[in-house]
Amino acid sequence: MTDHTTDRAAVERRLWNEVENNQTGMLGLTGGDTHQHFQPMTAFVEEDGRQIWFFTRDDTELAQSIGDGQTAMFVVQKNDFQACIGGRLSLEHDTARIEKYWNAVVAAWYPNGKADPHLTMLRFLCDDAQVWISHGGPIRFAWEIAKANATHKTPDVGESSHLSFN
Repeated sequence: MTDHTTDRAAVERRLWNEVENNQTGMLGLTGGDTHQHFQPMTAFVEEDGRQIWFFTRDDTELAQSIGDGQTAMFVVQKNDFQACIGGRLSLEHDTARIEKYWNAVVAAWYPNGKADPHLTMLRFLCDDAQVWISHGGPIRFAWEIAKANATHKTPDVGESSHLSFN
């Protein structure tokens, strides 16, 4: 992968589109004394505010580990696209967002409905992201691997970009 930041706006647009369209990724805390594994979560993107919202219960290990806020990462991967988003995760009972993002899939995980006293939201304020975009599919990948082995040079299978949202 080559570092490529010439079209930062296109990479950022792709990032938000992929998160919004996929919705699922792995979320985990990175700061403090936590030793939890990342876990799958459904993301609700607010691109303008560089925020991602997640439903959870306030009695989960993740929610209880957040305290006043923790650094965290959200990892998204789909075919030719991978991203690791860093930021700050906080616990926020936001009834407007619960109403806004509530749907049949969310309801399946929360049988007591929107009125469940343990239902809450996680707010992920994004600071930065590292994005990898592969090009050419499996045939290009095979060609680049064969070429790299023949020339003893690193394969060029795509680009990598760092985005800062501050």
